[in-house]
Order: sequence, then structure tokens, then C-alpha cells
Amino acid sequence: MSTHQDKVIPNMSLPASRRQLLKNIAVSAAGAGLLSHTSFSNALEMTSSTSTDTPLKGNVLHSVSRWTYGDLSIAELCQTVKTLGFNAIDLVGPEDWPTLKEFGIDSSMCNGAELNLTDGWGDSQFHAQLIERYQRHIDLVADAGYTNLICFSGNKRGIDPQVGLQNAVKGLKHIMPHAEKRGVVIQMELFNSKVDHPDYFADNSAWGIELCKQLGSDHFKLLYDIYHMQINEGDIIRTINENHQYFGHYHTAGVPGRHEIDDSQELFYPAIARAIVATGFKGYLAQEFIPTPADKAGKIESLRQAIHICDV
Repeated sequence: MSTHQDKVIPNMSLPASRRQLLKNIAVSAAGAGLLSHTSFSNALEMTSSTSTDTPLKGNVLHSVSRWTYGDLSIAELCQTVKTLGFNAIDLVGPEDWPTLKEFGIDSSMCNGAELNLTDGWGDSQFHAQLIERYQRHIDLVADAGYTNLICFSGNKRGIDPQVGLQNAVKGLKHIMPHAEKRGVVIQMELFNSKVDHPDYFADNSAWGIELCKQLGSDHFKLLYDIYHMQINEGDIIRTINENHQYFGHYHTAGVPGRHEIDDSQELFYPAIARAIVATGFKGYLAQEFIPTPADKAGKIESLRQAIHICDV
């Protein structure tokens, strides 16, 4: 079955660093990871004493996106997550779910039903393929005991955004009854079209919110990516306060650059995390930044710091 790798095909508009990290995932899964098991064990040991000194508060459900730690095998990332005190990984497909279950880790945002990031629900030419894939994948997610399944609006290709909105409504209505029956929540990710994903339909919260309203299902939500929405529209906390009922999942990353969420970038994540918690949100807040350190211990430390920045 598909993984996050499958939605990143060569012709999509993504930074080279993201494509390379996804290639690293495949290498790691094949048993030829960039760093040895010994170096990983040493890195994890260096982090464990620090992380256990400050236990998490329990107000936020933390996760981390699989692709951003592509130089770790899925088993190593599971071990890292457990050492840092949380228990979820985003954007994992069915072939890696057995490993997650072995470690007691949740697949907080499942993937693999999508065609890619550019061929999505806003363009009706892809509906037949998407409907077939999502109907099948909804069953896989439900049978595995998971809840969230990602989807994408895709690119406009000259289609008016309002036409794309109606296309998405029409297409998604074919799968929503099955998602509701199986208890699966379909979540469309919002992307910026200014830097990373030119021509993407769902590049603003208003388009996605209107889609939610027209579908009228509690099993359709938006994956509100804070990094992407800061680039395209800003006004993060007010948007969350006024529209949180439509947001089923959150992603983080530093702006600009998509790196660590510390004081090297412009967003103040403690305030954002507090605003999310104040809405009564019970879903996941997933780290999706690209760590800057070259060494494995440094990358794990970046994740530890990000988790504690958002642990309000």
C-alpha cells in the first residue's frame, strides 16, 4: 500500500529538501539508513535524560510528521517518540502501521489514498480514481483502529476557485457517507501557494471553511498548517479562535524556512498552542519542521525542544 512517499511524485511543486528527505525514508526502510544503529542509540541516550527531567503536561496531544525525520527508520522514530514522552506519528501508511502498533504509537494522520499533492478533489478529472482509492483506504484506516485520513485539494490548472470548490464538494460527497459509517475523519490540508505549492486550490482558510460548510459533515475537517497559513494569510490566532470548529488537526514549522519553531523565526508558538488548547481542541498538534542539525542527536534535540515549546 501507499505511504507519504507516494503522494510526492517527481512533477510536484515541493522544495528539493522535502523530496530528498522522502528518498531517505525509502533508504532507511530498506535497512540502509544514513546513520548507524550505534549512532542512533547514542543520540537517543543523549536526549533521554533531558526529556525525562521535564515531563509533558498532558494538555496537548503531540505528534511528528514522518517525512521530516526521514533519516530515521520507522522503528527508530517510534523509539524517539517514546523517549520524548509522546505517542503519535503523522503521515504513515499501512505498511508501517504494524511497526507503530508494536511500539504502541498512534498513526495520528494516515495517508496513502491520495494520488499526490497536485491532482486532487478540486479537479473533477481525478474524481473517479480518488473515490475508488478513498473508499478502500477508509476501510483500511478504520480496520486498523485509526481515525484521520489526509486529502488534498490539488492544483487549479486554470479552474476558477469557486468552480474548484463545487468540484470538491461533488467529489467528496461520494466518500463522506462511508467515512461517517466507518468513523473516519477526512482532513484536507491547507497549503501556501506563495512559496511551496503554486496554484494549489486550498491556499486560504476561507476556501477550506466554505468547503466544510457545504459538506456539512463532522467527519470532514481541515488540517490547519500554521506554517503554510502564516505565509499566505497570517492572522493565525484570530483565525483559530473564530474557526476552530472546522480544524481537526494542526501542523507546525518555523517561518520563514520551515525549520525549528524556536526564536529564530517569526511565529510565537507558545501563544498559538495556548490558543488551540483554549478552544477545547482534543486532536493532534504535529511538528512538521525540517530540523537543521546535521547530526542525529541534534535533530532529536530539535524535536524535543519543539514538543516542549508547544506543551502549554
